[in-house]
Amino acid sequence: MLAVLQRVTASSVSVEGREVAAIGKGLMLLLGVLEGDTEADAEKLLAKTLHLRIFADEAGKMNRSLLDVGGELLVVSQFTLAADVKKGRRPSFDAAARPAEAERLYRHFITQASRSAPVRHGVFGAHMDVRIANDGPVTLMIDSKTL
Repeated sequence: MLAVLQRVTASSVSVEGREVAAIGKGLMLLLGVLEGDTEADAEKLLAKTLHLRIFADEAGKMNRSLLDVGGELLVVSQFTLAADVKKGRRPSFDAAARPAEAERLYRHFITQASRSAPVRHGVFGAHMDVRIANDGPVTLMIDSKTL
């Protein structure tokens, strides 16, 4: 699984002009599910996400996690993270998991995350308008295969 994780002061997702999810202080996670990913990948990625110390402590150092600061998590499915742009000018998405499997693992990730933190999410497969107020900016790319 691939994730682009952004520390935010606020983030929201709208579908067809209607807001479907919004958070305040926390993390926006764009989630790409790859062919061959499993629940174990989702759980490794989630553990890293929840415990990464990327929020400031009293001294201004990145020493606090999402759980430490009581932040929220917004998860949005994004198959385009699987893009291969090595050849030509049109990205290939062959590495992305098939939609049914991607949705199953996306929902698994959200269910597991909901056990530890307030979680909101986008609409799987929908065209979404994602608003991100990146705090810092702090943006990280995470691959579950390297954890």
